[in-house]
Amino acid sequence: MLETTYSARGMFVAPHHQAALAGRDILKDGGNAVEAMVAAAASIATVYPHMNSIGGDGFWLIHQPGKAPVAIDACGRAAAAASPGFYRGHRQIPARGPLAAVTSAGTIAGWQQALEVAKDWGRPKPLSRLLAAAIEQARDGTVVTPGLTELITRKAHEMTDCPGFLDTFVPGGHVLAAGSLVKQPALAATFEQLARAGLDDFYRGELGKAMGDELSRLGSPLVAEDLASYQALRVAPLQTRLRNATIFNLPPPTQGLASLMILGIFDRLGITEAEGFDYVHSMVEATKQAFRIRDRLVTDPDHLPQSPWHYLTPGRLAELATGIDRHTATPWPHPAEPGDTVWMGCIDSEGRAVSFIQSIFWEFGSGVVLRDTGVNWQNRGISFSLDPGSLRALAPGRKPYHTLNPALAHFNDGRVMSYGTMGGEGQPQTQAMVFSRYGLFGQPLQQAVTAPRWLLGRTWGDTTTTLKFENRFDPALLDQLQAAGHDIERLDEAFSDTMGHAGALVRRPDGTIEGGADPRSDGCVAGI
Repeated sequence: MLETTYSARGMFVAPHHQAALAGRDILKDGGNAVEAMVAAAASIATVYPHMNSIGGDGFWLIHQPGKAPVAIDACGRAAAAASPGFYRGHRQIPARGPLAAVTSAGTIAGWQQALEVAKDWGRPKPLSRLLAAAIEQARDGTVVTPGLTELITRKAHEMTDCPGFLDTFVPGGHVLAAGSLVKQPALAATFEQLARAGLDDFYRGELGKAMGDELSRLGSPLVAEDLASYQALRVAPLQTRLRNATIFNLPPPTQGLASLMILGIFDRLGITEAEGFDYVHSMVEATKQAFRIRDRLVTDPDHLPQSPWHYLTPGRLAELATGIDRHTATPWPHPAEPGDTVWMGCIDSEGRAVSFIQSIFWEFGSGVVLRDTGVNWQNRGISFSLDPGSLRALAPGRKPYHTLNPALAHFNDGRVMSYGTMGGEGQPQTQAMVFSRYGLFGQPLQQAVTAPRWLLGRTWGDTTTTLKFENRFDPALLDQLQAAGHDIERLDEAFSDTMGHAGALVRRPDGTIEGGADPRSDGCVAGI
């Protein structure tokens, strides 16, 4: 049985233990939560390459005691050449290969913005220190996880036209074996260049030109000028009130609206305990309400058909709650969004907290691994439609729809909670489960993360949109849900990767920090 971890001097949680330790070590050296997160973000891009890369996007929520949370949107924009005409002859943007590399990589610019937010929090740590763990891991090697081996094996057949993929992940025709050591010298050199020249070099320096030129040669619409024009943005986070807390998330182009709506609707249903029929059924029905609104609203923030704030008012959430049948499921044949991502959380000794998420969208993203820099480029741009009339139509400079959304909560009693998960369509659902079990029904934090989960829709390449359950749920409860009209799928696993890799940290008013890591991941909580 996993138990909640406690500390009073700082804590980090990540889905890979080496990233958690990289962040923890920065805290031990006197660094702040943002600096620790940058170190861990670089590390996890090295040790968990199937889940994320510095060729992807990122989003931040940053809490500083006594101040409003700061949100950072580090979503890359579509290339200037990216238009339906560029993809003439295609019905949709290809999911793999150079044509899937449609958008700039935003995550490094997000690190820049976050460090700017934290610049007055004491003497800044040099980039060489923040990137040291990632440099060492890439240069000297890191141990291949079973999950990485499994996904290479499953996905290699899709990557035959992805330059650099087979050389990196199937060297000599052999899939990287679990437990073996993999070295990434080109990526190590990229981190060393960032440490010397600064993070801006990724966009407007030697690295930016090298990556842009190589992408262009390979056939991507991206060129060096697209990278040079990119900037991450500080934005106002979305928020809504629950009975005992205010919860925060990212605005469009993320699905943060859905995450807030699920909990906002559920909280108004008056459920008194977790785990039974009322809890599961009501949460699933709230998810359906939120997803319908998300899918007709969330797109590039400059092209929203309606303000997301309209759906976060107490009156609108209460109205949506009244539309839920407490006994019968509404039909749900619905498209779903896959996604492979990492969420990480940090709280430092001064009570500053970070909720951070970084992704390349599908596992291995576009599959393109740039030869000169070792950067695996995302395929987030496949969220665009080639139909000019679509809500998410491809156009130069537009931001794609994002499943990513980190979460943060301020409790009425002074507690601060940083929480989140990977898992595409499952992210808002898992966030709602973890928060409600801990925040509304008082379960210990680790128990709330460990508890059996469900997923409406698909993630990790699933093709079904059923309501999936891990096998630790009471069969009688599943029978009851099925009788109510839910399309139940019973998974064989007790702890399924399908349910994402969640984590959570909570700081109490007395300075004590609680942490919970997901047993479904390769991660841990690392406290001082």
